[in-house]
Amino acid sequence: MTYCDIAVIGAGPAGLAAAAAAREAGAGNIIIIERDKEPGGILNQCIHNGFGLHRFGEELSGPEYAGRYIDMIGGEGIELRLGTMALDISPEPEPGEGGIRRKTVYVVSEARGFEQISASAVVLAMGCRERNRGPIFVPGDRGSGVFSAGSAQRYLNIEGYLVGKRVVILGSGDIGLIMARRMTLEGATVLAVAEIMPYTNGLSRNVAQCLDDFGIPLYLSHTVTNVIGSGRIEGVVISQVDEKMQPIPGTEKHFDCDTLLLSVGLVPENELTRAAGITIDPRTNGAKVNEDMQTSLEGVFACGNVLHVHDLVDYVSAESERAGRAAAEYLLKGAAAKGEERIIENGANVGYTVPQRFDPERISKSLEIFFRVRKKIRAGEITVYSEGEKIAGFKREFLAPAEMQKISIPKVLLDRAKGDLTVSAEEIAEVN
Repeated sequence: MTYCDIAVIGAGPAGLAAAAAAREAGAGNIIIIERDKEPGGILNQCIHNGFGLHRFGEELSGPEYAGRYIDMIGGEGIELRLGTMALDISPEPEPGEGGIRRKTVYVVSEARGFEQISASAVVLAMGCRERNRGPIFVPGDRGSGVFSAGSAQRYLNIEGYLVGKRVVILGSGDIGLIMARRMTLEGATVLAVAEIMPYTNGLSRNVAQCLDDFGIPLYLSHTVTNVIGSGRIEGVVISQVDEKMQPIPGTEKHFDCDTLLLSVGLVPENELTRAAGITIDPRTNGAKVNEDMQTSLEGVFACGNVLHVHDLVDYVSAESERAGRAAAEYLLKGAAAKGEERIIENGANVGYTVPQRFDPERISKSLEIFFRVRKKIRAGEITVYSEGEKIAGFKREFLAPAEMQKISIPKVLLDRAKGDLTVSAEEIAEVN
């Protein structure tokens, strides 16, 4: 049995930021468990720039951004175990000193074999994975040449292989948009990007920089209705869809291509979370957490894309630093006395919120809430209600499902709340 103060599962941007913040907050023995052969997570294959504008005030590539945090975890107090897979998390049946229930993380690695790591606190930072062809029921032949956009990105940027020459992309997620540009720059022809929704699922800047700047057509309200080719794919048919997402006969468009990239959404990697009995929010597919990113299992915290899918790595870092500090506080002060927790509910046009609950007595300055809207709103107001009474409002010029929103409610306004909170996004006439 190996003992530590905090075990962090995952050495991507979330895990690195959480570990660095926990050590800064006073935790003295931290183990980071990472199944890959090097730290950095998905950032290692994101060689484009645009990272770090919020966190560092400059544009960095993915590896450069990861490198900043890898440097931060260097030195004493943090042990990085690479090539190590976390298998399960099991809490002790009874609390120990300070009311802390230690957690055992079962891991396996080639170097050490099967191990048990006992930790006072655990930070879940496992990231997310891409949806593939199966869950979205792409019809047609099963020829080779169908890749997830992230797999193609890894093949190209890390392994050095161009996966195809004539490409169609299904889905307008950020990875798909970025790969449209990347494949074009490497000499491939991107014939089309098809998106089943009537709006894009990527950041507006990526649509402009990756599609518009290269003349790549975007077909909204379209999906793939046939894949042709049994050995290697030879073509793809896309069709327009109606309001019920059903293909409209007579709208078919055929593209001769050898590659289909899928950018159809990300799913938090929460197998460990579910196995530990932690409550999952079906809207985010991540754990339900409080204002300190603590899950329903005391002393276990979650952050980053394993909690909910982010647009910007800068937000991942900020959220994960909060989780790391909270884990250190739990370690140093013991289990806090539980106050009257309140729920944060979804109002009009809001798909989910993170956190989902909070203790008003533990809010010192403000409560930060992340959320996504369900539809595009050109001029709107984010409103926060408590038992029907408006306690805060935030005007926005533009809201879209593809772009995560963040509001910060000052404690002075939060003190007006008489009960649970409801967050809504409503259209208004104009934004002053």
